[in-house]
Parts: sequence; structure tokens; C-alpha cells
Amino acid sequence: MSRHYEEVAFTPAVSAVQERYGSRSFYDRRRARGGPADGVGHGDPLSGDERDYLAERDSFYLARVSETGWPYVQFRGGPPGFLRAVDEHTIGWADFRGNLQYVSTGNLAGNDRVAMIMMDYPHQQRLKIYGHARVAYLEDEPDLVAGFAMPDYDAVVQRAVVVSVQAFDWNCQQHITPRYTAADLEHRLAPVRQRIRDLEAENDHLRAR
Repeated sequence: MSRHYEEVAFTPAVSAVQERYGSRSFYDRRRARGGPADGVGHGDPLSGDERDYLAERDSFYLARVSETGWPYVQFRGGPPGFLRAVDEHTIGWADFRGNLQYVSTGNLAGNDRVAMIMMDYPHQQRLKIYGHARVAYLEDEPDLVAGFAMPDYDAVVQRAVVVSVQAFDWNCQQHITPRYTAADLEHRLAPVRQRIRDLEAENDHLRAR
């Protein structure tokens, strides 16, 4: 849990629930060691662990709030590396063309606060990030947008999204069900497939004898 995470996440209502269930004193002690996270200046810096973790992700979940107060959570995906740390305070990604609703993009016009969850299902890891986001449009900032493009990925890049990180937390592993992509399984299945080929070749040789 980063230094200012509690300041961002633990509102008075959240603290009241913590009081009810007996965890408030623990988090109050942690909060006392931090300082205010008011969005002015830099937030908590990402370490090498967070930056490496982000570079390995092929997807994440992005939450924003509309001007009418409704939350909106969106899945974002791409090849590993499409989400990257620009520096220890900034992350960003190429915004690929999707279903043309632009709900997430439009929501940023009224409120630049975002929450992100990056999952690693095979290793049961979860990183949460709070930040302030802005949209960089291709026609306005072509060089910045081009810097996030993935040349080998067949997708149209319309924008980039850049997030100033305020706070983050490596969340509890409990209740994360391991899941594996085809790419995750490929290197594990390769020796099994080779063993099958070897046995088939051996059987063919024995039958031929």
C-alpha cells in the first residue's frame, strides 16, 4: 500500500465501516505516517516492481464517474506492453478504436479521476491505482500518441490516455481464482506435445519391427 493510498481511498464513510468491523485503528496508524494526497504535485512514485508488473499486463479494468454521478467500468486489452510506465509518476496507453461509444473518453471531460485494477490471474496478483487522467488526441499530440502505438498490433489508435498516479495498493490475493490464457499454457503444454510425438514415433518404430 503506497503512502497516500489511505488518504484517497478511506473516506469518512469508509472509516465508519472500518470502525464497525474493528480495522479502523490499524489503518489510522498507517494514515498518520502519510500526508495529504490532494492531487497537487506528484503522488506516490511507482517502484520498479510496479513498473515491471504493468509492462507485462495484456489487460486492465478502468473505472470513471460520469457527470451524472454514474460509475463506469471498462475492460481495456492489448498485447503485453501496451500499458506502460512513462516514469515513476506517470502511466499511459494507446486507446484503440472500439465500439464507438466513447463513454470513458467523454467521462474524463467532467472528472479526471480514475481507478484502475491490473490483474495477474495465474499468480493471483492484483495492483490497484488511483490517478488523474487526460486524453491526448491524435490530431493534437501526434508524437505522444505515436509513442504508445504498438507497430505489430493490428488496431487503429485514435488517442492515448495518460495518467498521473496518485496512490496504489497491491491488493489481497484471497479469492483470486487462477486463470490462464492460451499464451500462458503454451510453454507448459509444449513438453507434453513433444512427449506425445516421441511416443507416437516410438510406437510407429515398434510396429514397423
